[in-house]
Amino acid sequence: MINPKYFFRGLKSLKSLDSPALALGASFIAIGALLKNIGFNLEQSIFSTFLTYALPGSLVMAESFIVGASLVNIFLAVWLVNARLYPMTVSLMPLLFHKSQPKWKYYLSCHFIAVSAWLIMKSNYQKIEKKHRIDFWMGIGTGTWLTAIFSTIIGFLASDYLNKDMMIGLAIVNPVYFTCMMVGAMKSLQISLSIILGAILGPVFFFISPEWSILYGGALGGTAAFFIGEFK
Repeated sequence: MINPKYFFRGLKSLKSLDSPALALGASFIAIGALLKNIGFNLEQSIFSTFLTYALPGSLVMAESFIVGASLVNIFLAVWLVNARLYPMTVSLMPLLFHKSQPKWKYYLSCHFIAVSAWLIMKSNYQKIEKKHRIDFWMGIGTGTWLTAIFSTIIGFLASDYLNKDMMIGLAIVNPVYFTCMMVGAMKSLQISLSIILGAILGPVFFFISPEWSILYGGALGGTAAFFIGEFK
């Protein structure tokens, strides 16, 4: 069973001043409006966020739908975009795993892997006894997931009152927040170098390959930062 004490403690962590829940909600308001504008009904919009629960994946799905991509292509595109969550999963699960907890909790909570929930957990896990971290994580994940769903509904219903500039502004709130969080996390040589090199190499690779510039810049910058930190 899920320990309600730690579950609700995780849920309440979304109210903290440094929580990304507000930025997440703003971005999904834009997603809800976008989904309505491309022809989704309310149920389809809710179901999209219910299953995808990731801002880039939702954007890729919407853009692919607009250009008339097949369902297989949309699935593959969203799957590839969300593959970026794998490193977060690898870094997070060892912090959550405890032999006394049933495996179904870990399988179920994988759906909650997102940058917003990951940031909250990484900031709070040391305060939680390891045995109860998975319950705490499920509270965080449920809270951010529901925030995304309800914000999608709000965006869908308010779409007639949002112009293009307002939607763009709402959509970039989340990336701006994550950028600020990354700058705040620059407390070691490796992390600092990975952020700085990624910020430099991304635009450089854009002139070579716009479609792959973020991947190339991030992979090269992160790899270089890792080895520089290891051999320093």
